[in-house]
Amino acid sequence: MTLQEAYQKGENRLAGAGITDARLDAWYLLEYVSGVGRAMYYAMPDKLLTEAQEKQYTDYIERRAQRIPLQHLTGTQEFMGLEFQVNEHVLIPRQDTEVLVEEALGAAEKYMEHMSCSFAGNRGAGDGCEDARKTFRLLDMCTGSGCILLSMLHYISKNKQMQSKGLGVDVSEKALETARANADALHIDADFLHSDLFEQVEGSFQMIVSNPPYIRTDVIETLQEEVKGHDPVLALDGRADGLYFYRKIVREAKHCLVSGGSLLFEIGADQGEAVSAMMWEAGYSRVSVKKDLAGLDRVVWGVYDV
Repeated sequence: MTLQEAYQKGENRLAGAGITDARLDAWYLLEYVSGVGRAMYYAMPDKLLTEAQEKQYTDYIERRAQRIPLQHLTGTQEFMGLEFQVNEHVLIPRQDTEVLVEEALGAAEKYMEHMSCSFAGNRGAGDGCEDARKTFRLLDMCTGSGCILLSMLHYISKNKQMQSKGLGVDVSEKALETARANADALHIDADFLHSDLFEQVEGSFQMIVSNPPYIRTDVIETLQEEVKGHDPVLALDGRADGLYFYRKIVREAKHCLVSGGSLLFEIGADQGEAVSAMMWEAGYSRVSVKKDLAGLDRVVWGVYDV
C-alpha cells in the first residue's frame, strides 16, 4: 500500500470501530511505523510502505480498534514538552495534569523568591544558610510514570538560582520501574521510593504534589474501555466517594512539610469544594482552586504554616 492508501484504510477501520479520534490515531500510528512526517507525507503520498511496515501498521490499527490505548502501542506519551515511557503499569499522562505542574512550578518559584529575601539579611548564618536557601525539596506522592516529578525537576533546573531534589513515591514497584526508566531516559536525577503513601517517607519537603486515585469505585465501570480496561485500577480507584487518598494525604503530609510548604493536588471536576474543605479543616492556609482550560476545577493547593 501507499502511505495515502494505508492512512485511509486505517482511518476507516478505526472510525468503524467507534474510535473518537480515528483520523488522528490512524495518522499517529502511520507516522510511528513509517517514520514519515506530515510534510513528507503531503509531498510523497504515493510512497510505498515496505511489506514489514504494512504488516505492522495493519496490526496496530487492529489492536487500536480493540480499544488498546494508542500510547500502549507506541509506548510513549508527550507531557510538558517531554516524552515519557508508558505501559499497563502506569496511568497515561493527561494534558489536564499539566495544570498541576504549572501551578506547582509557579508556587515553587514564589517560595524560593521568598526564601531568598528572608536570607538576604542573614549573612551571619554561615555557609549552610546559602545552601538551604537554594535547595528545594519536592515529593511526588503516587508518582506513577514520574511525569509530574520529572517535569518539575526539568524546568526547575533551568532556573540557575534554584537547586532541587525530588522524591517520587508509589505503592506499585512496577510503576516505580517505569518512573526510574523515564528518569534515566531524560537524564534527570531523582529518587524513587516504594511506600504505601507516607509509611517509608523520611525527611521534610518544601512541596508535596499528588495526582492520587480519585475515581469513585462505582464509576470505574462507566469509563471508556481504554481507561477501565488498560489503566491500572490501582491508579484509578479512590474508594467509595473518591476522596479516600485525599483524606490520608492531607492528614499525613503535615508531618513532612516545612513551615510555609505547599501541598498541591490534581482533583476530579466535582471535588474542589470537598478537598478544599478538608484542607482548611486540617489547618492549611491560603487554600485555593485552579480551573483547567475547560473551566473545570482541576487543582487544589494550600500552605501549611506550622
